[in-house]
Amino acid sequence: MKPEHDPRLEHWLGALLETPGLTSIKDREAARREHVLDSLEAVPLAARFAGPIADVGAGGGAPGIPLAVAFPEREVTLIESQMRKCRFLERFCGEFPNLRVICGRAEEQALDSFGVVTAKALAPPPVALEWCLPLVSPGGAAILFSGPLDCDLASVARLLGGGEPELYPVRGSRERLLLVVPKLAPTPPGFPRRPGIARKRPLV
Repeated sequence: MKPEHDPRLEHWLGALLETPGLTSIKDREAARREHVLDSLEAVPLAARFAGPIADVGAGGGAPGIPLAVAFPEREVTLIESQMRKCRFLERFCGEFPNLRVICGRAEEQALDSFGVVTAKALAPPPVALEWCLPLVSPGGAAILFSGPLDCDLASVARLLGGGEPELYPVRGSRERLLLVVPKLAPTPPGFPRRPGIARKRPLV
């Protein structure tokens, strides 16, 4: 069965639409495209890197829950700072045995711990990268869902122990991108900065 046809995703999507404050999309098919199909665009990129997966700022569960379906043999950790959203996500841990939820901020998590760290609709790319790449172990990668870049993300990646960002269009669109930033070395001292600093003072 293809991941997008897994009935557990339909159950999750229905709950997402029924729970206020988790998505602004009301139409089920539009929500399926945005939260399921878009999330699964990251699968071939994540498959290039071994190890557990984390989704930072997991919100209602995209892309983390679709990735848990696509990679049943890999642990997928949803990292979310808002308790209300954490409670929603925890409802699905019984359905997805490889899924776990951490209620906390990215800046407070163990460094160099995951093979892949994703983020979707989290923050501008330099901010999202400062939150995500420190959690990636060398040899892994951060995968960010993004619009067109208007900054020097490569310089941010170098500061964080990363390599040259790779850009891939989402379903052929030039306006929507997946950014893959490989982790080449352990996280340097001083990163990530204290909670709130990355958003207040981005690295670029």
